[in-house]
Amino acid sequence: MAQSFVCQTCGFRSLKWMGRCPECSEWNSLLEVPALSRSKAFSGLSVGDIPFDAPPIPLPQLENEDGERITLGICEWDRVLGGGLVRGSVVLVYGDPGIGKSTLLLQISDKLANQKTVLYISGEESTRQIKIRSDRLGLFSSNLHIYTGTCLEQMMGYIDPLKPQVVILDSIQTTYTDRIESPPGSLSQIKELATQWMYLSKQKNIATFLVGHVTKAGSIAGPRVLEHIVDTVLGLEGDRHHAFRILRSVKNRYGPTNEIGLFEMTGHGLIEVTEPSKLFLNPHQEPYAGSVVVCSLEGTRPILVEMQALVSPGTIGMARRTCNGVDPNRAALLIAVLEKRLGLYLQDKDIYLNVVGGLKIDEPAVDLGIILAIYSSLKDCPLPPDLAVIGEVGLTGEIRPIYQCAVREKEVWKRGFRTCLLPSANKSDGKVGHNELNIIHAETVQEAIEFVFEKKHLLIEGREIN
Repeated sequence: MAQSFVCQTCGFRSLKWMGRCPECSEWNSLLEVPALSRSKAFSGLSVGDIPFDAPPIPLPQLENEDGERITLGICEWDRVLGGGLVRGSVVLVYGDPGIGKSTLLLQISDKLANQKTVLYISGEESTRQIKIRSDRLGLFSSNLHIYTGTCLEQMMGYIDPLKPQVVILDSIQTTYTDRIESPPGSLSQIKELATQWMYLSKQKNIATFLVGHVTKAGSIAGPRVLEHIVDTVLGLEGDRHHAFRILRSVKNRYGPTNEIGLFEMTGHGLIEVTEPSKLFLNPHQEPYAGSVVVCSLEGTRPILVEMQALVSPGTIGMARRTCNGVDPNRAALLIAVLEKRLGLYLQDKDIYLNVVGGLKIDEPAVDLGIILAIYSSLKDCPLPPDLAVIGEVGLTGEIRPIYQCAVREKEVWKRGFRTCLLPSANKSDGKVGHNELNIIHAETVQEAIEFVFEKKHLLIEGREIN
């Protein structure tokens, strides 16, 4: 049987061993794997009554087998999935070790077991460990069946007797199939396991959750082929030093992508947070320099967060740029705009940026907030307490338009802010978000700084600036 060497990080295949993968530059990632013969390939499965190798069918003759979605009973989960769990779909959930994947999925299993038969397969924990966790979480559903094992063929043997509507596998890196001679967690094992679970889900109309580990770089452990095989990819994010966890939709064939659900880790498991803006805003009433409130749109949900900046004299030869929650490259670009367009000298200043609450924001609409926070800390001048800032900044210093302006304005008014700084390009939208909100439009960064700092007394008095 022909042998080959496969990179366990990116899937690169070579006929000879190499110390460093030429595709992803990882060291010692190529392992020898046997070629899988076609006689061992997983075949003979079909979706419903239509096999995968059926002849072409005209589009009007195709049947709609989507059916009703399975609601999980947790609004944050249903939001991320696009309204509920689709029957026959395969959902991949990944996250850092200890972030709460097993806890969250065990809670989901109990919710689903109230209406469906659920099979929870664990390859990492014993039944005693799962029992201790379920008692702590208060889970006692009789329709939730627990199985501990790592062999795929043995797992498949319980599908027909139990006839579950939902299967949860925790995790795919710890399981193996006898069809492949490679060890568990290898590229060939993961690819074959994911393919077989995908075919089984489509054939039996079973909704399947697969748990995946992540590498040190933050990517899904093993091959990225997992992302292409499954229907939905959900990432569980969060900082161990914070109690908040974010469930983000990276890929979804049945709903929107980049949608998020927010949870709080407690002693009784993960509890959903329905109003996230309350958690990320400054509880103090007194404003201070270097702090600004921005409105970020995560999927379809607007979230108000506090952006902090600290500018201090540099103590070493090269100034430091430290970012927590924002892209460092984007921050360096905005600092360059401040230096070039406003004539500020920041090369000898240490600049620290932080998003309160451990949230990570990569939306360009918070650019203007970053610039105003840096300027506020540099001049030691606080912003008005009831001001929210939204806008994308270009290299020429212009403030570019944003989308979903009305949704953001409603959230700003809802959280008690009465003034909002927006790009001039959004002036054509009119006051469609909230009629009583005082809107300030700025075309350039220089205009925005003039409105906020030089005419701050007008903002505090609530007078509209044209």
